[in-house]
Amino acid sequence: MKYDYLIVGAGFAGCVIAERIATQSGKSVMIIDRRNHIAGNAYDYYDDNGILVHKFGPHIFHTSSKKVWDYVSNFTEWIDYEHTVLAVIDDKKVPVPFNLNSLYSVFSKKVAAKYEALLLEKYGYGLKIPILKLLENNNPDLKTIAEYIYNNIFNGYTIKQWGLKPNELDFSVTSRVPVFISHDNRYFQDNYQGIPLKGYTELFRNLLNNRNIEITLNTDYKINSSSIKYNKLIYTGPIDEFFDYKFGKLPYRSLHFDFKSINREWFQEVSQVNYPNENEYTRITEFKHFHRQDSKMTTIAYEYPQEFVLGINEPYYPIQNDDNNELFKKYKVESEKLKNTYFVGRLADYKYYNMDQIVGVALMKYEKEIANNS
Repeated sequence: MKYDYLIVGAGFAGCVIAERIATQSGKSVMIIDRRNHIAGNAYDYYDDNGILVHKFGPHIFHTSSKKVWDYVSNFTEWIDYEHTVLAVIDDKKVPVPFNLNSLYSVFSKKVAAKYEALLLEKYGYGLKIPILKLLENNNPDLKTIAEYIYNNIFNGYTIKQWGLKPNELDFSVTSRVPVFISHDNRYFQDNYQGIPLKGYTELFRNLLNNRNIEITLNTDYKINSSSIKYNKLIYTGPIDEFFDYKFGKLPYRSLHFDFKSINREWFQEVSQVNYPNENEYTRITEFKHFHRQDSKMTTIAYEYPQEFVLGINEPYYPIQNDDNNELFKKYKVESEKLKNTYFVGRLADYKYYNMDQIVGVALMKYEKEIANNS
């Protein structure tokens, strides 16, 4: 059989576009993925304790786009869930992103009140400030606050997570977790937040439940694409790999997860606790918090960032900075020379997308490019 589209990658980017092609254009789609499951890094499963765990780290769906939320809601019901994160600083658990409540967690009430007044006077309530911008402050007291946050919350975590210092990364990366001038302890302030009621994998099953869509797993594009007949290609994998690294390898960051079953009802107060300074791991996730499952056991995962090594682990995060972005541009120019080939997704676009951003980009790619050329 010859398919109208071959889609490489069964994550959000590929599967959203597959659903649109199948339902809106009525065309045939073959999705291939070299992993043994759908859902990409959002894949979840029930472990031996009956706890639904996220195999590749915590995934919370959050967006302020009604279009994106309404679209994804066609394929799942939701558990109302608002993410809160604590960071261990000098044996204290402090809300992050660092906010006004965090001040009172690490300083005396008198000192915290002084700093709070200064921040409110300078920035106003509700503003989010990237830490590198806060460090530029000339006020000595505000400079002190900025240096404390940078040294205790930001610097160590960034070096562990990325293998680089903050000033060696693109501003789009370092500004993802700003200082929040607020008493709001939520990690995200988006209008819509939740966890799929039956999990992400079930969401993807619903997304792909169409007779025009076929899925083949454990299938590598480089090895198997020549045996598949198709008219057009949608590629969501690493763009440098697609072009056989002709300009050099783009750097990515990878992760290792150490899952442990604990014989107690709960392990920690919230689903995610960060460890910016001590320990090799960056955070511990306790998955029962997401679905509020009733179990005498609990499952946690220690998360260890690591260098991406081809053939050894998976590329999770593009490492965006000036040099790497320039290298990506060479691949981008090369990709634009190809006909009937579309690149989309975190690895193909070399951008650190959140899930909702990937969904939005995929919908736009279909509406503005693919639908008109079907």
